[in-house]
Amino acid sequence: METRDAVAGAIVSSDGEEQTAKKDAAPKKDKPQTKSRMEQILGFKKEDLTSWQSLVTLLNRPTDPASLGIFRCLFGLLMAIDVTQERGLSHLDYKYLDGAPVCRFPLFNFLQPLPLDWMYLVYVVMFLGTLGIMLGCFYRLSCLMFISTYWYIFFLDKTAWNNHSYLYGLIGFQLTLMDGNRYWSVDGLRRPTIRNAHVPLWNYTLLRTQIFIVYFLAGIKKLDADWVEGYSMSYLAHHWLFDPFKMILPVELVSLLVVHGGGLFLDLTAGYLLFFDATRPYVFVFVSYFHCMNSQLFSIGMFSYTMLATSPLFCYPDWPRRFFARFPALLRAVLPFTSPDPQPSTSCVYRETHSAGTEHQETPPVAKPSKLRLKHKLRAIFTILYIIEQFFLPYSHFITKGYNNWTNGLYGYSWDMMVHSRSHQHVKVTYKDGKTGEIGYLNPGVFTQSRRWKDHGDMLKQYATCLNQFLPRYNISEPEIYFDIWVSINERFQQRIFDPRVDIVKADWSPFRPNTWLMPLLVDLSPWRTKFQEIEGSLDNQTEIVFIADFPGLHLENFVSEDLGNTSIHVLQGQVNVEVVEEKKNYTLKPGEQIKVPAGAYHKVYTVSEDPSCYMYIYVNTTEAVLLQNFTKLFELQERVRNGTETEPLPPELQPLIAADDDEGAEVNATDPIVRLFLKRQRRMKEVKKRREAGVLERLERFAVKKYYTIRRGFLMTTIAMRNLAVGLPPLEQLTREVAFANMKEPETEANQDERLKDEVGHGEL
Repeated sequence: METRDAVAGAIVSSDGEEQTAKKDAAPKKDKPQTKSRMEQILGFKKEDLTSWQSLVTLLNRPTDPASLGIFRCLFGLLMAIDVTQERGLSHLDYKYLDGAPVCRFPLFNFLQPLPLDWMYLVYVVMFLGTLGIMLGCFYRLSCLMFISTYWYIFFLDKTAWNNHSYLYGLIGFQLTLMDGNRYWSVDGLRRPTIRNAHVPLWNYTLLRTQIFIVYFLAGIKKLDADWVEGYSMSYLAHHWLFDPFKMILPVELVSLLVVHGGGLFLDLTAGYLLFFDATRPYVFVFVSYFHCMNSQLFSIGMFSYTMLATSPLFCYPDWPRRFFARFPALLRAVLPFTSPDPQPSTSCVYRETHSAGTEHQETPPVAKPSKLRLKHKLRAIFTILYIIEQFFLPYSHFITKGYNNWTNGLYGYSWDMMVHSRSHQHVKVTYKDGKTGEIGYLNPGVFTQSRRWKDHGDMLKQYATCLNQFLPRYNISEPEIYFDIWVSINERFQQRIFDPRVDIVKADWSPFRPNTWLMPLLVDLSPWRTKFQEIEGSLDNQTEIVFIADFPGLHLENFVSEDLGNTSIHVLQGQVNVEVVEEKKNYTLKPGEQIKVPAGAYHKVYTVSEDPSCYMYIYVNTTEAVLLQNFTKLFELQERVRNGTETEPLPPELQPLIAADDDEGAEVNATDPIVRLFLKRQRRMKEVKKRREAGVLERLERFAVKKYYTIRRGFLMTTIAMRNLAVGLPPLEQLTREVAFANMKEPETEANQDERLKDEVGHGEL
């Protein structure tokens, strides 16, 4: 299907009409041949598929290089931006923590990061590669510089994997093998023989097929029951981007029909509809709107813009010539070529032309017929094998069984984008001294900055092995490591994902064998999700609820915070035994029964039935409820003072309420902690409202300033690292000043960030 517009568009004029060949180059001998319906729609004839030679000729057919050249330029630009952001150049020192004890999660355990200054050099090489790709300067070398460093960084950290990062690496690999520097490139200026030269059709075939796979397989993966029933991304419907839909539909239908139904339909059909002339303009609008929405909904870096850049690949390859031909003549010196006649290339196979005139020519008049060579056949073989591999790999999980958990395979190469959402309610890491038998607990996430290890058995094994190596430094001999991790996937019950009784250090793991200590997902309990919605709808705004499912023979040990003064357990299914540790009492509960558990104390919930038990915690954060009541009283008092209805004089501790409108720092002078929190909360609400109501120019300015300081830090830290490699480390005082200068931010941003850090004490894992 990718071959439809191979050469046809190369001789379409700016007004869409076909041009005739020059009379002196190709005199008319015969009447134009009528194209078959298949050739009109797909761009090739049935005869092109009847033999190996004809298929090789088809895949190496000369094609206009214009569209490929523009995509190369856009991809290089986007990857240059990506290096400073999602690849992490701007926070590289925080990412790798040179010299600190850190547990890492490479694909292959022998892969380790270089010393920090050398890692900056790796990023410099990658960044220069992206610039070379964008400019088409020393193109092959630039592609190699990019993909070698990119895949090294990619394999270095599985916790950062996602589908779009994988896609970037694939496109970079494809461009390395393509003739992407034939149009609008520095190489074209240096080497006139390749300037504006044809590229073989397989260049477009690979890229179009890759993008088709991204869309189509993402749609296939969304045929999962959780997505179709609207459980995967239900929270998205509450985002402001969906407000126009909520004007005519309730939020539940927006989630089901727009978020899930619309996403499924677009992914399944976009790859096809982009292909055909009749549907392409319409689907352009929808995919552009879709990717622009994604850029606001998710923190996915340059992915949305990269997908937007791929859409024109489905147009006629000469679209840039017709587009730039509309610009004034004085700008054409710096703009891409608008000449409709690319020069011949040895990379292509030219057929002998028997007729000319008004029909599309597959070979330009100046090109001589060429024979099939070994390189043409090898490129055709590579194209076919690559496409087969890309269709196969997302379904290869029956081979890499060790990476299968509740979802199949390592996340990042299966195109199952946004199909699964998770929430973690409880994570406990227990160690046991192998010699003394002493038992202790670790802060979840100690020695690592990632949280993804909680959901993947291979990463859990790496984490346990790392802890086993670090803990002896703290007088813990031959440590055994146990994990009790509770996860809810797509709004199901919170349940254990791994067996908490297994020492993961000694547990067996292989990439090719199923994980024996993985607990099964209780899919039979999925119908309870409709009941969850009914129960949650019957509660007031201050009451919270958590749904738990556990396996026979296991128990949950839980501590109820003193803030949760009204906590009770309600049994939904099965039978449990609740042990209140301090009281040394046991209570047996059956479905429909409940018990109140004391705050500030431990309790254990044992599953004693033969089948999994299901129960729920219902609780009220009494401390928060009292605080909100006090906030309400302070707000009412403040309103009475403002409108003059308050007759009593305010005590000194409430005086800051009067100055709050004029003094933005009034909370600093407040002596009462509740008043201080109230004023700080008010100020934040004003800031949020101001940001939301900001105009387009103000938003653009804020965005530009934020990106400036991010990119600035990355380049300044890189300069420091390059200096260190070249001449050695400076005195510590000088290095401290240089890093402080690189860390400089807007005063307002720094103040806000400091306040957030102070307020979020207790959320160290995040």
